Parts: sequence; C-alpha cells; structure tokens
Amino acid sequence: MAEREEAIARFKERRFGLFVHWGLYAAASRNEWMRHYERTPDAAYQHYFEHFDPDLYDPREWAASAEDAGMQYAVLTTKHHEGFCLWDSELTDYKAPNTPCGRDLVAPFVEAFRERGLGVGFYHSLIDWHHPHFPIDGLHPLRDDPAALAANDQRDISVYRAYLHGQVRELLTRYGQIDTMWLDFSYTDHVHDGTVVWGGKGAGDWGTAELLAAVRELQPSILVNDRSGLPGDFVTPEQYQPSGPMERDGAPVLWEACQTLNGSWGYHRDNRDFKSVGLLLRMLVDTVSKDGNLLLNVGPTGRGEFDAVALDTLRGIGAWMRRHARSIHGAGPSAYVPPPDCRYTQRGDRLYLHLFAWPFDAVHLPGLADRVVYAQFLHDASEVAREVTDPDDKHAYATSAAGQPPGTLTLNLPTRPPEVEIPVIELFLAPD
Repeated sequence: MAEREEAIARFKERRFGLFVHWGLYAAASRNEWMRHYERTPDAAYQHYFEHFDPDLYDPREWAASAEDAGMQYAVLTTKHHEGFCLWDSELTDYKAPNTPCGRDLVAPFVEAFRERGLGVGFYHSLIDWHHPHFPIDGLHPLRDDPAALAANDQRDISVYRAYLHGQVRELLTRYGQIDTMWLDFSYTDHVHDGTVVWGGKGAGDWGTAELLAAVRELQPSILVNDRSGLPGDFVTPEQYQPSGPMERDGAPVLWEACQTLNGSWGYHRDNRDFKSVGLLLRMLVDTVSKDGNLLLNVGPTGRGEFDAVALDTLRGIGAWMRRHARSIHGAGPSAYVPPPDCRYTQRGDRLYLHLFAWPFDAVHLPGLADRVVYAQFLHDASEVAREVTDPDDKHAYATSAAGQPPGTLTLNLPTRPPEVEIPVIELFLAPD
C-alpha cells in the first residue's frame, strides 16, 4: 500500500509527460492505423520491416527535448497494433533486432530517460495484426480477405494470449522499475467509424485478471491504465479535454489525458494540422486544474528523429515551462472559483491564476479579499497591485472595482499583457 501511495504521489507530482508512438508505420508515414484503413496484408507490409533502419535514433536527444519542455516522464510504445516489437523479444522474430536496425531499441530509451531522472512507462498493444493466432475481427487488416476469413477458425486466441502474457513479462523483468503500463485496448461492443466492430475482444480474450495479477506481482508500484477490460489505476481520456475532474462511480479517479500534436499518433508526413504551442499549454493548464496529467505525443520519423515541427513545439512549450513550471509540477485543483477565461492551479499556500484571455485593466477574484498576502507575475516576479473595495460603493468609473461582491480581491493589471503564451499570477495565501 505504501508503494502504491508513493507511486500515485509521484505520478501527480510529474503532471506532464511525453508519449512516443514508433514502429514500422513510421516508414509508411501515414499514421499507425494505416494497415487497418488500407487493409494491408502482411506481404505488402513486409517491405517496411525489411527497410526499417533508424540510423539517427538517439534517445538522449529525445530525453533532452522532453526535459527541456518541462516533461517529467515518458511512455514508449513497445508494440502497437501492427505487432512489431521494439525490443529483443524471445517470443517472436518480428522485432527490431531482425531489421536492418539490428538492435533492441527499448533499452537505450529507458537508459536515456533515467539518466535525466525522468520516469519511464510502457505502452503495449493487446491487439496484434501480425500474430498468426490473433483472430481476425472488424478492425483487422484482413477483415475483407475471403481466404483469411475462411481459415479464421484455425486461429487460437489462447495461443496468442500466452504470447501476450509472455511479452508483458519480458518487458517488466528486463528494464528495471517501470512507472506506468498502458495496455491498449479492449473493444467489445466498440463502435469504430460509425459501425459496431464484429469479433471485438475484451478481458476474457486477454486473460486480463491473470495478466494484471502478474503485472502487479512483477512490479508492485506500477500504475496500470484502464483499457484492458477491467478497471485500472488511472483513466485515459483520448483527444478531448474533460469538463471537470474525472470520476468513477461518483468518486475521484486518477487520470491522464493523451493528446497528439496533429491528430496522428504515429509519424504522418502529410498531416499538417498541428496544434499551436498556446493551445497545448492551455490544455496542460486546464488538465492540471482538474487534477489530471497530460501525456503529449510525438511520432518519430523512420530514421528515428523528432521532426522539425515537433522540436519547435517542444521548445515553445519549454520556453513557457521554464518560468511557469511551479504552477504545473506538484500543483493541482483549487477550491476557489476562477474568474471567466481563467484557470486556477494550487500548490500548498500558493495559488496560480492562469489568464487565458487578458482582461482590460483589472481582474476580480471572488472570495480572496482576506486570503492573499502578496501577488506577483510568475514569469518575472514583478508585483501585481491589489485592492479590496467597499462593496457598498456603487460608484464606478471605467474599469474600477466598485460594486464587486463582498470578499472580492481586485488585481490591477497593465494594459498590455506580458509577452508569454499564458500570463500567470502567483498568489501567496495567508495561513488558514
């Protein structure tokens, strides 16, 4: 129990992490689901395996970019739905060491991130479109192949299940302490592209109860996500921002939102729908204000690099995080209600007001008149003037604070906002 509590505290302290989707689909460069959408058979996909050679892969550069962006942990896709393994698994030949790459890619990743004191997590697909005993279903690339479907009853899910469990055991016994484990995903009664997926799979197919028991036996402090068909330690909203703190059965639950830079998890050369640095930072602040973590994805190229847009985005995030990280790391929600177009995060006796829209002249903070002993901009520690007006004084001029409800604190602001993506005011609270 103590190990689990420490793991949860560490998870919430970090708040911001890097997701890495990387596999043979990086060579195809049109996202990680291309086999599904293009109904690509194994033979047509094989040339990516035969030419996979990420000669520019340097996980120390990845780790440096993540740390400079203010990220404090990373999650790597050890195997995605395509079935290709980034490590030297003893259970398959479909792995990085058997490509022109010729080596285990997971070990140097783990080493590089640990060197910088960053946490390490693994993503491992429960789905496997390459394994000969994974039954074809409505998501499988061969779902419309008559010959493959005719032989589908010869595929034995129990054989695949043993393979799945064996690979998870390899990952959790070779690389030291792993902080988080993403098992992705279950899809009984799942609607994909407007249609219920036939042959969908869930906890019974994966042997989830036994698998989770083994995971916790091997790594007692690990935190597991919620996609294996049974409840996990944290929930994972994907590509959307929850409207409030997440709950399960009415009780607060640990959560981690996952977001892409451009709508694609794997490298997608021609997708240019990139989110701006400002939008991503607002997502991060909004997430922390609701007691969640943000896991932001980068899909490396087939040569093993983060592309130019990803690097520029991480640098832009890092420029803001360098001056504002203490409003994120170790911070969480506040009981105070922020004014419109703002978010609060709180860390102990410091309350952080994030101004998503710049007010004209002043911002009014309900309930804080007797609580704030000092206020400053976080980026440069310059004082922000405060005032509390008599609520009975109804005479207002321009943007004066007259007529505010009792208990309101007014912060008087410059006309022009600071030149940062999101201005933050640090409020020092008096002891209760």
